[in-house]
Amino acid sequence: MTEQNRILREPALRSQNPDYLPVPLLRAMLLLAVTSLVIVAAAVVSDRETVAQPEAAAMVREKWVVMEGLSAQAVIVRNTDGSVLLDLPHGGFVTVIQSGIFTERRKHGVDQTLPVRIVEYANGRLVAEDPETGWSAELYAFGGENKAAFERLLDAK
Repeated sequence: MTEQNRILREPALRSQNPDYLPVPLLRAMLLLAVTSLVIVAAAVVSDRETVAQPEAAAMVREKWVVMEGLSAQAVIVRNTDGSVLLDLPHGGFVTVIQSGIFTERRKHGVDQTLPVRIVEYANGRLVAEDPETGWSAELYAFGGENKAAFERLLDAK
C-alpha cells in the first residue's frame, strides 16, 4: 500500500474542518442550558424567596439632576432648574452612568432631558434611579472612587 492510499484510508484523529465542535462539548453545553432552565423553573414554581436584594434603609439625602452627555467622555450635570451643577470634560464613571441611562431611555423612547434621582441611604447604599424607565444602578458596588464621584455630585450646590 502506498503512502497516499494509507493516508486516505486511515481516519484522521482530528477533523480538518476548523468550525467543527466535538459532540461531547455540544452535549455538555446543552446539559448546562437545560440544567439552568430546570433550576430557574423550580425556583419560580416553588415561590422561592428572592435573594441578593439590598436591605431597606432610610433615605439620607437625594438629588434630582439632568445628565447631558457631550461625547464619549464629557458630561454636564444640571440641576432641575437648568443651572450647571458640574461640567465634567472627563466625566469618568459619571459618563458611564449617563450613557447607561441614555441607552435605556432611547430603548423606551423617553425624553433624554428628564431628571434622574441620585439617592443615598442610611446603610451606605448610593443609587442612581431613572423613574421614567425603572433603570437603576447601585453606585457603591463599583468601588470607592466611583461612589465618591457621585457623592461629590450630591454635595455640589
